[in-house]
Amino acid sequence: MREFMGVQLVPARLMFDRMNNTFDAIARRAFELFDSNGRQVGHDTEDWLRAEAELLHPVHLDVAEANGTLSVRAEVPGFAEQDIEVSVEPRRLTISARRELAKARQQGETVYSEHCSDQVFRVVDLPTEVDAASSAVKATYDRGVLTIALPKVQAAKRRQIKLEPKPA
Repeated sequence: MREFMGVQLVPARLMFDRMNNTFDAIARRAFELFDSNGRQVGHDTEDWLRAEAELLHPVHLDVAEANGTLSVRAEVPGFAEQDIEVSVEPRRLTISARRELAKARQQGETVYSEHCSDQVFRVVDLPTEVDAASSAVKATYDRGVLTIALPKVQAAKRRQIKLEPKPA
């Protein structure tokens, strides 16, 4: 696991496991919604999107390409640097963040307590192949904005080969 400016760069396999766990949580919640609505068929997409919205915060992002580098700017406000993990593959970028929130207040002799898990999960299919193993991969986080620089894979240059006559 590498770290850049507090943001953790994690192996794709670890992120894949987290993606499966997130998918399972969304599927369970979507089934709960389906069940609570009398198991009405035909609302599966609606139930799935509602479950996803309940469990995940949206991640707004911009992808730009310049000077042989893809630059990804993602909004993840409210998370600390240590909460954010990034995984890079040649054609995919995955951003994950999770924080635990606990609130407690006391009113008289009664204690009110809330515990909430807050998370984001975004998988981005990149428009071009990047060098995921390069030391030039950089991630920074400043005031709720995650910026990731990904060097593009250099395309092989075309070369013409001259045919030589067969020796006699």
